[in-house]
Amino acid sequence: MSNEKIENLKLILKEKGYKLTPQRRSILDEIIKNEGSHLTTEEIYDLVKVNCPEIGLATVYRTVQLLEEMGVLYKLDLDDGCSRYELCDEDESHQHHHLICQNCGKVIEVEGDLLEELEQGIEKKYNFKIKNHSLKFYGICDNCSLQ
Repeated sequence: MSNEKIENLKLILKEKGYKLTPQRRSILDEIIKNEGSHLTTEEIYDLVKVNCPEIGLATVYRTVQLLEEMGVLYKLDLDDGCSRYELCDEDESHQHHHLICQNCGKVIEVEGDLLEELEQGIEKKYNFKIKNHSLKFYGICDNCSLQ
């Protein structure tokens, strides 16, 4: 994470009455290191605990929730019974799309916004301003289809 992003995050936290504590920084560092992994809160906790053994699971839960509320993290529901999280990309106006293998559970991120034209048509037809969307495709990944 660039120093500019960290400074911006500190400012946002400060405006909301929070600080970027060492625990919060450790949680963010692990999320950044594992970008694209779609981690659960428990997985984040296991990773953070290695370098920050005194941290509690409740602290990780609260921090993840705070980062989601601040728009730093997106919460994903990949229909596996767990809430998963990924960093918001400042360059994306919406969450990116995901391909989910129904055999092994592998998640592949789709680059680009596939719904831009459809979204514009919906906004115009229904006079409705869309702020975000989430799209998931289910199927069988390349590895599983070879088995």
